Amino acid sequence: MTTLNAYLNFNGNCEEAFNFYASVFGNQSPTFDRFADTPHAEDMPDSEKNKIMHASLPIGKNNVLMGSDSPQSMGEAIIGTNFSLSLQPESEEEATRLFNALSADGEVTMPLQKTFWNATFGMCTDKFGIQWMVNYDHDQG
Repeated sequence: MTTLNAYLNFNGNCEEAFNFYASVFGNQSPTFDRFADTPHAEDMPDSEKNKIMHASLPIGKNNVLMGSDSPQSMGEAIIGTNFSLSLQPESEEEATRLFNALSADGEVTMPLQKTFWNATFGMCTDKFGIQWMVNYDHDQG
């Protein structure tokens, strides 16, 4: 079954926000991946490298709050529209079906493709203006 989680975007304070959310929800510590750890780090300004590429905080049994800092190349995150709905399907075929259906008559912001984190991932905005991320993790077992 596909799961659905919120994905938040920040303007350089993602780590601070996720540490705050961890204190509020009183569960585990968040995990952070930085832009410096990506294969594209050499192409980014030094000021971007320590920013958060992906943060993850489990909340309850089946929910994960996720987020990142918006790199300069993507523009500033605008409060009120600084979120996406993130889908985690159970198969690559389902990822493709969901992505194609959601992006129809909308806008593809990142084509569905294999990534360096061993997933098939894409981003789009549907015809109603809602931002979606589709991420099929190839390590599901």
